[in-house]
Amino acid sequence: MSTVSKAMYKPLSIATSVLGGVVAGAAFGQIWKRVSDEPDVPDPKDLRHGTTEVLVGAAVQGLIFGLVRAAIDRAAARGYKAVTHEDPT
Repeated sequence: MSTVSKAMYKPLSIATSVLGGVVAGAAFGQIWKRVSDEPDVPDPKDLRHGTTEVLVGAAVQGLIFGLVRAAIDRAAARGYKAVTHEDPT
């Protein structure tokens, strides 16, 4: 990848990462509302909630964030390659 190409891809990469985080947060919020009685995942320091609920919430949140951000980053890389005919790595 050329220096110019790297310079062009960096802002795109940052923007898609932010977009991925926003989309993942919204997706997790909707899923958690349907699965749990509470609107937000419980805080690990809040001892009113059980350990299982806290750990499952954190695991589901991490899974969704990782999956959505990877899918969006992958789509951005493929789109960049389709436009520039260069691998973004």
